[in-house]
Amino acid sequence: MSENKPSEKKTQKILLAEDDESMRIFLQKALSKAGYQVKSYGTGIEAFERLKEEPFTLLLTDIVMPEMDGIELARKAAEVDPELKIMFITGFAAVALNAENSTPDAKVLSKPFHLRDLVNEVDRMLAA
Repeated sequence: MSENKPSEKKTQKILLAEDDESMRIFLQKALSKAGYQVKSYGTGIEAFERLKEEPFTLLLTDIVMPEMDGIELARKAAEVDPELKIMFITGFAAVALNAENSTPDAKVLSKPFHLRDLVNEVDRMLAA
């Protein structure tokens, strides 16, 4: 298994969309501390606008958000950048199943999760 070296991580950018501000700050700190460049937004619309301006390696998005949910964001993001890797986070099991069906390449991480698990999943996805 090849590990991402810290120097490789610095070039990998994560776009984070999470409407819960405390969770968004928590996730951004954990991923930044793990060596990733992270841009975070509170809505799918804001995240999508940013994605149209610059490339990202991974979209990490909550599924249940107002205005534009994570599934719609992922679909639109994949149209803009087919190479973009997608990971969903959700507290709703039924929603997680729907996400897995609609975007087969996506990973779904159910809340609550340990930050170490999140970072390990992100490392795995980006090393693939």
